[in-house]
Amino acid sequence: MSPLPQRREMPMIETPVPAVILAMKPLAPDILFFSLQLDTGTVSSNFSFVPGQFLQISAAGAGEAPFSPVNLPGDDGVIELCIRKAGHVTAKLHTLQTGDYVHVRGPFGNGFPVKQMEGQDLFLLAGGLGIVPLHSLLSYLVMHRQRFGAITFMYGAKEPSALFLRQELQDMACTGNIKFMVTVEFAPEDETGKTSCNIGLLPDLLQGAIITAERSYAAVCGPPALYKCLVGELKTLGFKEERILLSLERRMKCGLGRCAHCAVGQDLCCIDGPVFPYSALKGIEGAL
Repeated sequence: MSPLPQRREMPMIETPVPAVILAMKPLAPDILFFSLQLDTGTVSSNFSFVPGQFLQISAAGAGEAPFSPVNLPGDDGVIELCIRKAGHVTAKLHTLQTGDYVHVRGPFGNGFPVKQMEGQDLFLLAGGLGIVPLHSLLSYLVMHRQRFGAITFMYGAKEPSALFLRQELQDMACTGNIKFMVTVEFAPEDETGKTSCNIGLLPDLLQGAIITAERSYAAVCGPPALYKCLVGELKTLGFKEERILLSLERRMKCGLGRCAHCAVGQDLCCIDGPVFPYSALKGIEGAL
């Protein structure tokens, strides 16, 4: 398999550095939004990463786990994360409070090929918590808006309450002249009998989009069931397999290439990914 080339643009933090928790807020019963500030005395002010890469976050006494940042880091060293309570490390992180410290290493892995995508139309398709790496990609695109063609962001979830960071996405869409489309599988009716969101599946949104596939890239992140369906739709619309970019960040375990739980064929998602073109994944059993 030929994964995307390495795209690390800034030096990596190899030794864990402290970061204080500035704020925490719930997005769902099992999901917290964290704002962390790196110790600027130990980290260069130009610390950055390519959207789609990940960081290793450690909590004292619990170990370390990989997470994709929600946004690009600010000049003040602030990093934002969405963390779902799903294991030993994340359970410990959910017990922490504002003012507590965690430790950070990274960035690791391969992100989206933002240089290759310049001058092209872009379609970002997020399902559920797949919004996280695509949110950081959108932040980058808005920051460098003049380098890209038309941008369309499509976001799907089971119900309106599962549309995380929706207001932030709408604000960025307005700022960056980006088409923002949302759909849910189910939405409750109000007293007038109307629903608050478009009802349907994420792939349905592609049917209403104006697409010139030969000058477009598609970036996809979401639950496993979403990938095969979306890839099929995108290929039908004329997207080349190497222009369908898939984030497999959900597969990562240790993030260090040691446990091999994230194996994709002969490669490891946490080292050779987590972003791969579909052309590198097709034919590999269990890749998607």
